[in-house]
Amino acid sequence: MRKEGEGYVLHTDVEEVALNCSVLDGNRMVPDLKKENFQIFEDGVKQRIISFQHTDLPVSIALVVDSSGSMGRKRPSVNKSALDLIEASNPQDETFVVNFSDDAIIDQDFTSDVNKLRQGLSFLEARGGTALYNAVVASADKLATDAKRPKQVLILITDGDDNASDYNLEQTIRRVQQLSGPVIYTIGLLFGDEDMSRSQMKHARQALEMLSTETGGMAFFPKNIEQIDQIAAEVARDIRNQYTIGYHSTKPTTVPGFRRVEVTAEDKGRGKLIVRTRTGYFPVARVVRQPVAPEKK
Repeated sequence: MRKEGEGYVLHTDVEEVALNCSVLDGNRMVPDLKKENFQIFEDGVKQRIISFQHTDLPVSIALVVDSSGSMGRKRPSVNKSALDLIEASNPQDETFVVNFSDDAIIDQDFTSDVNKLRQGLSFLEARGGTALYNAVVASADKLATDAKRPKQVLILITDGDDNASDYNLEQTIRRVQQLSGPVIYTIGLLFGDEDMSRSQMKHARQALEMLSTETGGMAFFPKNIEQIDQIAAEVARDIRNQYTIGYHSTKPTTVPGFRRVEVTAEDKGRGKLIVRTRTGYFPVARVVRQPVAPEKK
């Protein structure tokens, strides 16, 4: 149906699904694969790859850092490592800083200026609880609405378990998946905390691992504060060496529900390759308005 002077409203089912993939041979990154080395399956059905890139694409980054009371002594080392990570990344990246405790506060909006990011990280009053899931959801929403780069990353640094959010872990992951949201890298500083029981520490570790695994990222658990620098360098290296692969789903976007995605890679002369990417996505039907010629009188 249309009104005179307006266009037809169409639902398109050809939205490209883009996957950022890291490929490992053991513990070594594999930097020299080609499109034909990859296969993509959605809900078990093989998909046709329509786009392939392996370049250091600029990234939009959410740097989400715990500022709850227990983080006070750790923040100087955390801030230094976070800035080292940014400086090791593509100079065209854009980053915003979120400090969170009971609330998540954007202390520096998107910028490529390292000095502004340093200042954003310094706005610190270590206090309160840990609304980790709220901070992740708010940061993923901001990436979805304001980021200029199609490739998006969220780096989460915390030393505790969530104890103050409106969201739970499953709701948080679902929200990120609904947004086709960022790859999440988590750094859990779960050492030397006498206030956490063993069961709380185990739960915190499992939550951070799940946030990363479901979105195609990595979870790190340094044994001491000195290891954060090394981890930051590894995160930067992983971000800059990903393959970006796209396909059009064989299912129309009007079919609801979670789509599980699997990516495999093979290369002669190499052993079993491990491909790390998001586990799936929720389709979003796009509404497109097409202009039509006015009716003849």
